[in-house]
Order: sequence, then C-alpha cells, then structure tokens
Amino acid sequence: MANQENIASVLAFEKKLVPSDGYMYGTSWDERKTKAVPLNLIEKSVRGTISNRIKKAQQDDPLKLDAEVEKPNLQRVDNCALSTEQDTLKLHFTLKILSNVEHPSACNNAALNSSYIAAAKKYIEQEGFRELAKRYALNISNARYLWRNRVGAEKIEVNVKVLGQESDQSWTFDATTIGLRDFNSEDEQINSLAKEIAMALSGNIEFLLLEINAYAKVGNAQEVYPSEELVLDKSNSKDKKSKILYRIGEIAGMHSQKIGNALRTIDTWYPEYENVTTGPIAIEPYGAVTNLGIAYRNPKNKTDFYTLFDKFAHGESLTSKEEEHYVMAVLVRGGVFGKSNKDD
Repeated sequence: MANQENIASVLAFEKKLVPSDGYMYGTSWDERKTKAVPLNLIEKSVRGTISNRIKKAQQDDPLKLDAEVEKPNLQRVDNCALSTEQDTLKLHFTLKILSNVEHPSACNNAALNSSYIAAAKKYIEQEGFRELAKRYALNISNARYLWRNRVGAEKIEVNVKVLGQESDQSWTFDATTIGLRDFNSEDEQINSLAKEIAMALSGNIEFLLLEINAYAKVGNAQEVYPSEELVLDKSNSKDKKSKILYRIGEIAGMHSQKIGNALRTIDTWYPEYENVTTGPIAIEPYGAVTNLGIAYRNPKNKTDFYTLFDKFAHGESLTSKEEEHYVMAVLVRGGVFGKSNKDD
C-alpha cells in the first residue's frame, strides 16, 4: 500500500485525443468526393411480436402462450437509411491531438508531480510515443470507428488531411486491407501518419488537427447506424420512443465518445489477450469491456492502471515496455485518478 505522502487526492489528466462528433451523409461511391447529402432520422411505428422468455406456466399451457403472443408489442423507433440513389455512407469528423502528457492538469502532491514528470519525460525521450501513435494511426486508417457500419461493406476508403499549420499533407487508405486485430502493419502511409501523431503527443509540435472522411459502400437504400441515445425515462408509456438515435441539428451523428473509444482500442497487452477472441480492447483503467461484463485488468493480478501507475509515477521500473505503453495510453485517454484518503 502506498504511503500517505505518496498519494495525490487530486490528480487529473486532460485527454490528448479529442475527436469531434461524427456527421453522417449519404452519397454514391462514384460521387463520394463531390456530392454528399446529410442523412436524416426517420421515425417508425411498428407492431412487434413477443420474443422474450416466458414464464413456465405459459410454457406448459399452449392456450396461455397463444394469449400472450396475441398481445401487440407496439414500438416507436428511430431509423436511418440511405436513399434508393445512394449506396455509400460518408462519416466526417475532425481529430485534434495534443501534447503535454507529461504534466497533469491537476495534482495536489508536489513529490508525486515531480517524480511523475521525470518518468514521463524519460518515456518520451526513449519511446517518443511511436508505438501508441502507430496504433492510433491504424485505427484511423482501418475505420474501426464506423462500428456496425463497417460490417458487410463492399468497399471502405478513409481520407485523412492535416488542417492548418500551413500543411497540405493527406493520406488515403483502403480500410478493407487493414486488419482490426493486430498492429503489425508496416505500410508507409500508416507510418507517415503515425509519425505526425507521435510528434504531437511528444510535444515536437504543439498540436495536430486532422480532418477524417470515411466512405463505406454498404448498398443502395441500406440501413446505417448512428449512435443510439441512452433512454433515461424508465416509464412504460406506450407513447415513449424505445430507440432514440443521435442527431446533430438535423444530421444523423456518431457520438464523439464512441469515435474516441474506437481510436483507443489498442490494448493488446492485457493478460488474456492470447487466449480470448475479443481482440484489442479500449484503453481503460480496469480493462473494462461493458458489453461482455468483464474487466480484463483486475487489481488482483496487478495489471490494472492504478497498480502500474503508482510504480511508474514514483520512478520504479515496470516489468515490460508494454506496461509503460499501457500506462501512458491511459494518460492520453485522460481522466480523474485521485485517491481519497477514505479509500483505505
């Protein structure tokens, strides 16, 4: 257990990968660079069937099951789809990469602050964020942030352009040729983009602003999938909409948080990676994968962020470079990591 004087009750880091919301447009593959129409949400009212597990009494009595099935399952839902003239989804967003990871935005322990800055600067000098930058570049180029829209797409193209800084740098990727499971690519385009990201994270340039357009050819009039809003109203009113999709003004959109989650899905260093089919997981302090209900980085096996950060920030050597990469990736993610004196 850390000594009381080594604990910061106030410790926070600002995120260094800052995506905007994603704007969704419909277009055709042949006209994707010149013509794109904002996608709107459509409300549907549908009569569904009962499909949930039924009680045992209903299972044993066919008449009761018939009576249950006859009940209408009325739903109001949002929907989003391409038009009959459109076969391609365009997702547009910007991404800002910031520097200064070595300085917490808040830390009320001077000794910890000083030792962490020294450790972070040593990491930057030795590693220069090259491994993390390559993984972020791969997730930009493979269009992981399309999520469900990526599945079943005939073609996927990603265009990346540097905005401002008097730069005309740009890259074009065929996302279907770039895997989602490993980060071993040696593509020159990816390495070039990764170099710019690493320079920003390391502080060689103050920041990097990228414009990203991803095109997925999914088929004429096919449904596409914006982010789904969390429904906080738990009432059972029949007028309540059961699925609410995200819109930005009148344009269907993707939450910036969902894009950010895809970009930081780079953790292949968690203990069970070789033995599970999950693949890379998003950088999280406990390796949480909410849709599976699993935390892959449990404090019991000392692979969670807090265990590793406490050693790293006090100048102790971690057992591998992978652990250092993970710690720094969590800090790039940002968050509030202070420890209350009441926690012990």
